[in-house]
Amino acid sequence: MTNNITDIFFDLDHTLWDFDRNSELAFEKILTLNGIDVNLKEFLRHYKAINLQYWKLYRDEKVDKALMRFGRLNDTFTALNMQLQTEIIHKLSDDYITYLTDHNYLFDYTIEVLEYLSPRYNLHILSNGFEEVQTKKLKKSNIHHYFKTITNGESVGVKKPNPKIFHYALQQANTKVENSVMIGDGFEADILGALNIGMDVIYFNEFNKTVDMNIKHVNNLKDLLQYL
Repeated sequence: MTNNITDIFFDLDHTLWDFDRNSELAFEKILTLNGIDVNLKEFLRHYKAINLQYWKLYRDEKVDKALMRFGRLNDTFTALNMQLQTEIIHKLSDDYITYLTDHNYLFDYTIEVLEYLSPRYNLHILSNGFEEVQTKKLKKSNIHHYFKTITNGESVGVKKPNPKIFHYALQQANTKVENSVMIGDGFEADILGALNIGMDVIYFNEFNKTVDMNIKHVNNLKDLLQYL
C-alpha cells in the first residue's frame, strides 16, 4: 500500500458486521414469534441465495426497498412449498428489520483493527444497506465513533458499484481518490466499483474465492494491517 493513503472506506455487512450470524438469530426469533413451523437450516439455505439475487436487483435499480423486503421472503417460502398470507409476509419482513439489530456480532478482530487504524487514518463507512438499519448496527455494536462519515446508497439515491456514490463519499470525506482505499467483501459492488474510479482496494475474501485479478486481499481482518 502506498504511503499517501489518508482515508479508508469500509463496507459494513459481511466485512465488519457479521451479517449471516446476526441475521440467523433474528430469523430464529421472528419465525418462532409468528408461529411459523419451518426448519431454520432449510429456510436459511433458500433465503441466502434468494436474498443475494434481490440485492443485485436492488443495486441495479430494478426493485425498490419495499419489493425487495417482501419478495425475498415470499420467494423463500414459495421455494419451501409453503403458502403464507401476504399480511404474514409483510409482518415477518417488518419484524426482521426490528429484531435484526438485537444481536450485533462483529467479525473477529474488528475492534482491534479499528483501534489500530483510527488514530492513523480517517475511517468511513460506504454501504448499500438501508439507512436506518445501518445506523442502528453501528451504534448498537458500539463502533460508530470510529467513523468520520457514513454514506449509504439509500440516502444518496444510487448504490455501489455506481461511480456516483464513490465520488459522493469522497466529497463527504473531503478527500481524494488517490488518498483513499476501499475495503469490502462485495467483489462487484465494492472492489470493481472502487477500481472503476481509480481507488485502491483490499478485498475481504473471507471464503478464499478465486479472483482473476492481481489485487490485495485478506480473509481475516487482522491481515489488513500488513497493508495499512
